[in-house]
Amino acid sequence: MRFKLACHATSGWIVLAILLPSVSCSQRNTTTTEQVRSEKKITFVGAGQDWPRFLGNRFDGSVEQTSLSIDWNTPPGLAWSIQVGDGYGLGTVSNGRFFQLDASRQFDVVTSRLVSRERLRCFDFVSGTELWSKSNSYQYSDLLGYEDGPRTSPTVVGDRVISYGVTGVLKCRDVKNGTEIWSVDTNATYGVVQNFFGVGSSPLVLDGKVIVMVGGSPPEDQDVAPMQLDRVTYNGSAVVAFDLDNGKEIWRTGDDLASYSSPRPIKIDGADYVLVFARTGLLLVNPVKGTTEWQFQHRASIRDSVNAMVPIVSGDEVFISECYELGSALLQVSKAKYQVIWKDPPRDRRRQAMRSHWATPVLVDGFLYGCSGRNAPDSDFRCISWKTGKVEWVDSRRIRSSVARIGEYLVVLEERGLMQILRVNSKQFDLVAEWDLSKDQGTRSGIKYPCWAAPVIVGNRILVRGTDRILCLEFALEKTKP
Repeated sequence: MRFKLACHATSGWIVLAILLPSVSCSQRNTTTTEQVRSEKKITFVGAGQDWPRFLGNRFDGSVEQTSLSIDWNTPPGLAWSIQVGDGYGLGTVSNGRFFQLDASRQFDVVTSRLVSRERLRCFDFVSGTELWSKSNSYQYSDLLGYEDGPRTSPTVVGDRVISYGVTGVLKCRDVKNGTEIWSVDTNATYGVVQNFFGVGSSPLVLDGKVIVMVGGSPPEDQDVAPMQLDRVTYNGSAVVAFDLDNGKEIWRTGDDLASYSSPRPIKIDGADYVLVFARTGLLLVNPVKGTTEWQFQHRASIRDSVNAMVPIVSGDEVFISECYELGSALLQVSKAKYQVIWKDPPRDRRRQAMRSHWATPVLVDGFLYGCSGRNAPDSDFRCISWKTGKVEWVDSRRIRSSVARIGEYLVVLEERGLMQILRVNSKQFDLVAEWDLSKDQGTRSGIKYPCWAAPVIVGNRILVRGTDRILCLEFALEKTKP
């Protein structure tokens, strides 16, 4: 496989010089939010635009933004920032509100212990002011030593916000005040044996159904030793649909365990179906009947491996990818069957087109852009052809990243906090601007490793997350010529 290598250099002092002009700010603190206003205020332009679920309105990490022209030559201002607790999810935006799911530790005076509490908070998206916060105690210890907080983003539909916690507690709340409407402990109800990193799949709401990956097991498997998921069997609850109104089960389907991907819809012959990239492969689910139409096996033979990216759809074609062994595959799908268009050679990293780990690539005009590789030494950002899997170019640096798209630009956030703006270009790595967000700049605190959540884009604002902080960056618009 032939490809072009894109090389470029960055300089720390150049990045600092770019950032300094935007740092003349004053700070006002509240208990939860740091609000920073620049001397030259940037107006938020984005009323009516939302990012109400993981990967946005279209499930693809993209917004068209045809009516906005952002000035990428001007460093972003800071609208506000908030501190966050344990977890890895960024959050969602709907009707002027930002919803964020994390975990905090609080001292219990009765037991004299620190108690973990999973919390859903709601903020005014314009000002960053906290509107409400609801929490519940929980017990979870990560099997591999990662943070013990939630991994998912809430899903907002109408006046409901749905959260899915790291222990499998699915909650529906009122967006106005956080009042709990219903709650289901899916791990307890369906016999879920703890996955490597707990529950990490965001909810899908479709036609009055809350559809989630569960992946339960029969009673005899509940005492299987930790990490031994190869010894765990299935009980037909890979995917479960609940009534949005009352939380009652509508259907369950699929013999598989859960993964770290999230369900997404696909139109086939004018009807809605659901794609679920579960632990062992891709399922096509009929959301009306609650049946699994077919399953495409796509899982590494390595026991301690996961599927995590969200399937990408273009017409009747579906792209999936993993980083451990098999790489990627492009399928042509119908409600009755699938056909492989192309598939990476297994166990051959040098010849594999894309090896997606936890970040989902974006598709633009027949080309995929995204991070390929499992760990930093063997990871890069690249562009490949959708139709053939041909690698068009590869960034020269070896670092992991996530990506979102705004119009003809890609927003790439590296896991150590460098944010890059790339022009969509299938011919070469086309860098427009970059800012090192890991550095403290004036009153703006930097974001710390790991920055694993994909950026969220609403109007001329971009949300990014590090381990303990979310920044709401605000970009100036290009001046219109007289």
